[in-house]
Amino acid sequence: MRYDVIVIGGGAMGSAAAWRLAGRGASVLLLERFGAGHTRGASHGASRIFRVVYPEADYIGLARRALPLWRELEAATGTRLLDITGGVDHGDPTAIRELARALDAAGVPGEILHPEAAGERWPGLRFETPVLFHPASGRLHADRSVAALQQGAVQHGATVRYDEPVHAITVRGDDDVEVTTGGGVHHARRVVVAAGAWTSKLLGGLVRLPELTVTQEQPAHFAPATDAGWPSFIHHRPGLPPVYGLLTPGEGVKAGFHAAGPVVDPDERDFAAEPGQLETLRQYVERWLPGVDPGTAAPISCTYTSTDSEDFVVDRAGPLVVAAGFSGHGFKFTTVIGDLLADLALTAAQPLERFRLRA
Repeated sequence: MRYDVIVIGGGAMGSAAAWRLAGRGASVLLLERFGAGHTRGASHGASRIFRVVYPEADYIGLARRALPLWRELEAATGTRLLDITGGVDHGDPTAIRELARALDAAGVPGEILHPEAAGERWPGLRFETPVLFHPASGRLHADRSVAALQQGAVQHGATVRYDEPVHAITVRGDDDVEVTTGGGVHHARRVVVAAGAWTSKLLGGLVRLPELTVTQEQPAHFAPATDAGWPSFIHHRPGLPPVYGLLTPGEGVKAGFHAAGPVVDPDERDFAAEPGQLETLRQYVERWLPGVDPGTAAPISCTYTSTDSEDFVVDRAGPLVVAAGFSGHGFKFTTVIGDLLADLALTAAQPLERFRLRA
């Protein structure tokens, strides 16, 4: 069978692309190399932060576009995905002022709080500098989100196949791509590659990609010692990796260093926490998260696929559409990235300047 679009990669971005493409009437085949709900990539687990807080106006705009699409997906699939908990940023005063100015310029609600007032409101966290509170932030359930995106795609007629790794992509013409898998050869006018850590392996020689660095990240869950309300939080630390965290119901408070893990080959990961970094995280938690028990760390393993700038790649090269380099902060944008990928695959739309392919 010849499809309008084949999507390679059944994580968040590929599943969102399949949902939005099928919703526009395209015939879509979604290919996932592993089984449903696997833990080999970057889209598994129970929680991701949703926030509209960025120093860049275009990222703020994308997050605002993503929100109603998340609600649309919830309504279409009958699945609760996004809980608004509010969020806080603290630490480096320069970073906090920059974020506050960006929110104000975009007309997004936000409030600067004195550290003592913030500590009284959220006793599970310690603050030493002014705190930016943003009420529109919250958490997404990652596993349910991916399942809902695929459910939505199937509702619109898409075909989803698990355990079917892609062995080769061959461009035969401007509107003709051949995708070879263990299950056979498939043809399509367009192919969307949203393969996460496997992007460079799949597209090497076909597309001039920027350098994509794959790291094994190792946040952990900690048992809460208080029932006080937990916002999502980002701690900006000059000269050190930022720390992010949020309450994950049923699993504890998740905390981790952003983009601090070792470089790995996605096919040769050990999934084991590096003891030194885990101890550093435990020490951080002991100092900055008085509302959890630092001795209860339950490590988690996931991958980041990052560009040097931490900007995404969402662009088209001939009949190939590329979604890559989401750099550990892309999940909140999943629904709107699906829209952007559908635009690139089905129309003459141009990519956002920030997301262009640059070798």
